[in-house]
Amino acid sequence: MSLYERISQRQGTPPAPSPPTSTPTPAPDPTSTPTPDDEHVGTVEEAPVAPAGAPAPPPAPTAAPSPFGQVDESLLSGPIEAGLPTTAPARRIDPAIGALRHRIHQLLIDELGPLLLDRSLDEDELRRRVQEQLQTALVAEQAPLSASDKAQLIQDVTDDILGYGPIDPILRDDDVTEVMVNGPDDVFVERKGKLTRDPSIRFLDADHVRRVIDKIVSQVGRRIDESAPMVDARLPDGSRVNAVIAPLAIGGPFLTIRKFSADPLQVDDLIRFGSLDARSARFLQACILGRLNVIVSGGTGTGKTTLLNVLSSFIPSDERIITVEDAKELQLHQEHVLSLESRPANVEGRGEVTIRDLVKNTLRMRPDRIVVGECRSGEALDMLQAMNTGHDGSLTTVHSNSPRDALSRLETLVLMAGFDLPVRAIREQLSSAVDLIVQLTRLSDGTRRVTHITEVQGMEGEVITLQDIFLFDFAAGVDPEGRYLGQLQPTGVRPRFAEQLADHGLHLGPEVFTATNRAQ
Repeated sequence: MSLYERISQRQGTPPAPSPPTSTPTPAPDPTSTPTPDDEHVGTVEEAPVAPAGAPAPPPAPTAAPSPFGQVDESLLSGPIEAGLPTTAPARRIDPAIGALRHRIHQLLIDELGPLLLDRSLDEDELRRRVQEQLQTALVAEQAPLSASDKAQLIQDVTDDILGYGPIDPILRDDDVTEVMVNGPDDVFVERKGKLTRDPSIRFLDADHVRRVIDKIVSQVGRRIDESAPMVDARLPDGSRVNAVIAPLAIGGPFLTIRKFSADPLQVDDLIRFGSLDARSARFLQACILGRLNVIVSGGTGTGKTTLLNVLSSFIPSDERIITVEDAKELQLHQEHVLSLESRPANVEGRGEVTIRDLVKNTLRMRPDRIVVGECRSGEALDMLQAMNTGHDGSLTTVHSNSPRDALSRLETLVLMAGFDLPVRAIREQLSSAVDLIVQLTRLSDGTRRVTHITEVQGMEGEVITLQDIFLFDFAAGVDPEGRYLGQLQPTGVRPRFAEQLADHGLHLGPEVFTATNRAQ
């Protein structure tokens, strides 16, 4: 069967046009509600109309109030397999058009292969040449496509050649913060803290997803194959990328992209979003300028890297800053910044450079500040030693759910360095090295808030003593839309290191630490 016959069969086009019928088609009522195209939705029965003059039916009995408050009935109805809400209708890719798209894609790669890798070629010029070759290829194919199908085909192939395929448009969407590809036709996006399925984004097949992953990974000198089926990478704008392929990914490949804004968030943005308030932001700025060692703690997706980037922006521009990361994400604008990135092993299993190797090397580079993107292994020991040996003002992040858990996790990470150290020795290192822990939490309304700013005071026996300086006011409750009304409030306790800050000329008045009346 020819391509024309397949497309005609898909569109239901008859071999010859049939004469129009005499019965006009009624125009749709603009006030009517369209019926969703869902196999689970049944017909709606019309309510009987009471005759004129008939007594009104008795009112329906009112259900007793629930002790749990009002329940959103939409959460209790609908098909079980519907899962999370969707944002757009599903887009179906016809196999014939998919084959044509794949064929034209390969043709353009054969024709423009060297140009696609030419870094000296202007992006606009490359896009113009791709468009020209696309038009030539479509004319040569002589495919009977409608105007909309042709425009969509051109856009899809252009995204495949110059961008990242079907996910390219949402990567340009500023409202999207995360993209999760769970399969060729199963894509989730996070907008404003809420995760939804977007069925309008569909790949041709698993190989199409794999080609996009290969393109992303190759741009940063990484590789992914059967011998190394997992990879961490980044996009040119710094967005974090993780990919997993077969044989580890069942039903995949899986692609997760944590988007970072092209214009990094500043402290004013965090205050506007409610993550911080003016007093706590001023306090954190003084802590950075006063060269305190700060740990940013939080769960996955709570905004640790964003806050670390904001705190790093407080570092004076005349200091030498060295950043160490798995994949470069921090975007510092100071003049003297050196960025180091770890490297995985090659095909032969050699050449690996770990975060710990880089942290050790930074000590020989005469740093004023060391900023480690995340401590997740034995590099925690080297980081603590650096904090205790004259490299004050260092910053890092750690995965944990509370300031106390952050210290426990750091203990575990130090033990992963391979040294059989007594627990008390590790805790003494922690208590003397870490000055402040900033805890981030992603709340149920989708917002990311700083919930604790906690001082590490020292040791009492076998226990590290902590003192909360700021706490999030959960007692303020939530509004009718489920958003938290509370803010970060001072506890009224002045930290012990306030005198150390004063020695650096950083005087914090009592108004910073004075507790205010909490919302009732």
